[in-house]
Order: sequence, then C-alpha cells, then structure tokens
Amino acid sequence: MATVSIEERRNLARLSHRIGFGPKPGEFEELLSLGFYRSAERALAQAESASPDLAASLGLKDLGNQPRPNSPEIVDYVEQKRFQLRTMTLWWLDEMVTQENPITERMTWFWHGHWATSYAKVDEPIVMFNHVDSLRKSALGNFRDMAKAMVLDGALIYWLDGQKNTSAAPNENLSRELMELFILGVNRYTEDDVKQTAKALTGYKVVKSSGLVSRNLRQSFTGDISYLGTSGKFDAISLTDFLVNRRDCQRFIPERLWYRFINSSSDLPNNSAIENAFADRNILSSVQALVAHPGFIDPVNTQVKSPLDWLISVLRALEITPSQFERPDYLINLLNGLGQRPYFPPNVGGWPADEAWLSAASTQTRLAAADYLAKKGQLAPISNLSAAARLEGLANWLGVASWSERTRQALNGAIRDPQRLAVLGICSPEYLVNA
Repeated sequence: MATVSIEERRNLARLSHRIGFGPKPGEFEELLSLGFYRSAERALAQAESASPDLAASLGLKDLGNQPRPNSPEIVDYVEQKRFQLRTMTLWWLDEMVTQENPITERMTWFWHGHWATSYAKVDEPIVMFNHVDSLRKSALGNFRDMAKAMVLDGALIYWLDGQKNTSAAPNENLSRELMELFILGVNRYTEDDVKQTAKALTGYKVVKSSGLVSRNLRQSFTGDISYLGTSGKFDAISLTDFLVNRRDCQRFIPERLWYRFINSSSDLPNNSAIENAFADRNILSSVQALVAHPGFIDPVNTQVKSPLDWLISVLRALEITPSQFERPDYLINLLNGLGQRPYFPPNVGGWPADEAWLSAASTQTRLAAADYLAKKGQLAPISNLSAAARLEGLANWLGVASWSERTRQALNGAIRDPQRLAVLGICSPEYLVNA
C-alpha cells in the first residue's frame, strides 16, 4: 500500500467513527486503499431494510394493561416486560456492531436523540421499539415523512403528555417541543404560537400498552388558529406540514446535523451546502453534503466520543456480538452507568455532546470495561504482528489517525503484551477523541 498522508488518515478516521461506528478488523486498511471520496460514497450507501414486522420477529407484543399490584399475574407481566426490553436493546446493539455498513443505524441513533423519547415514562417495550423503528424507516429518507409519523407516534405523544391535550384544557408540551426541539429551533416562535398550535394537537388519545393513536373529535379544537403568520383550521398532520415547510426548518435540521457530526460548539455556516441540500427535506442528500463539507475534515473539529459510540466501536474492533457475549447484561449496565443507554435519553433535549462525556468517574469505568472486554475479545489484529509492527497495526485496527508522542511512549511499554496494548489503545485520548 502506498504511503498515506496523516491528513488522509485523519479524514478516514472521522468518516469511520462519525458516519459509522468505527472499523471492524481490516476495514481501516481497506478505507486507506480506497481513499476518502470512494470510502465516503460506500459509507453513505444505505443498508437493506429490516423486516416489515420486526417487532413480531423479535417476540415483542402488546402485554395489555398492567395487572393489579399483588395479583398472581403481576410477576409474569413484569418479567415479560423486562425480557422484551432486554431483547430489543440487545438486538439494536447487535445491529450497530455487526453491520458492515451501519449508516442506517447510525442515523437512527441520531434521530433517537433528536426526537428524544424515553422508556422511563413510556414503559411499554413494543411502543418504544416501534417508535425507534419508525425513525429507522425514514432515517435517511424525507424529513417530512418522519415528522408526520412522529406527531402521531404513540410513544412521543405519551412522553409529552399529548394524550392529556383537550380543547377544554390544552396541554402545550408537544406543541412547544415540536417547534423548539424537533422542527424549527429555539427563538423561532412565540409563546402565543405555542398556545395556538397546542389547539391543533387536541383530542389525540393513546392506548398505552400498544401505542395505538386515535382522535376524539369531541375533545378536539376545530376552530381556526393563528400562528407564525398564518390562520386556518389545522390538525396534527397539517400543522406538521406547515412547520416543515418553514424556512426555519431548512436551517434547523442541518444545524443539528452539524452539531452532532461536526462541531457542537460552533454554528453551521450560513448558506452552506448542507442547508441547501435540505431544501426538499431529503435527509440523505443533507448527510452527503455534510460529509463533503470542508468542516467535516477541518482539523479544528475534534469530537469526544459518547459512551455508546465508544462501546460500539470497541465491540466492533474486538468482534464481540452483544447478544452472544457471555454477559450481555454487563454491556447494558455499562451503558446505563456511563449515562447513555438506548431507549433512555435523559430528557426531551436528548443526550449531551462532546466534552460533557469527560469525567474522572467515566475514565475509571472505561478502563475497567476495556480491561474486561479485551480479555474476551479477538486480539489477532495485533497479537499476530511482530512487536515492531504493533503500534501501526493498533492504529489501523482501531481507526486512529496517529499516536501522540506521549501515547506512543505508553503503548511502547506494553508492546509485548497484546491485551494490555489493546486496553491502552481503546482508552487512549486518540481513540476517545475523534481527531
């Protein structure tokens, strides 16, 4: 293989860790041979769609109303609920780890943090699973379709108390977040807009155990509302259509892509290709423009990996499939302890980003986890190399652009111990912070 510049290595490392979940063994060398632009084209190719009835194939089902406390049925009910939540969590982690091209799961994870809805309140496995699977179906499709699906999604409505929204007592939670966090962005609406749009969202009811949504017209406001410079009769779908058509939406979603994939502390440049690509609300076009943007490969735009990003990339490198691991619950508990368990965003704003994940406690937890996982994973990508070739082999195995002199010295101290070398590599600043 011809010598590859440090800049090209950094660009490919960003592509692998930000658009994917980090390389599998041998994958980074393949990216180096392809070059950035061919690798980007491949990384953005969508995976095949999952089963149309994925929930049923995983054994997820409506468990009905919760039995009375202390009744004979309550123990089995609670156990089934716990089993289903565990099953769907491990399935999703498996998809992130095992897929050759995980762009669909990467974007589903992004949207899960955007339309942040938590099992902590929804408390129904199939309802929560179907919520995320709905995001998966349009993860790289059209944002208009996604927004329409979400505004009538049982988990989201229940999470934001939409089922309590009646014409007699409008609840503003969903209308506020629909504008502020989901479609338009902060300071792009007024308090009166919140009150008016809440009326359009009245009367929608959710069957808690199944997520089935219906509308009770007797509890729905059917008169005209005035908001954001327009007036008329609106329901959830027509309201969403109007909001998605707004110029603010064209700006806001690219802003969120920039925040999560490029830089969480700088603003999306005005009139960027990313924003222009979102003119027809096509998500894939916007992601393609994001990867092609100079900011994506700008050395300034480093990012700290979130706990999930770090763990998934480690599992991919070590060839550990979560559901087949000897202690699958260890992985779920690890993510929970690090503060980023799937299906459990902390609030409607989603998970934090970048340096928010750096703490002394999380460093100790990662070190302990890395030591345990390295004992269980495949180390052949470095153990099969001569000691002299291991530092370069470790960088290629993990998808790291280069080692700092300080890290190199630490790694050299473990050069004859593949397990210790792997632990130091996956806990190194160069791996934790995607340069």
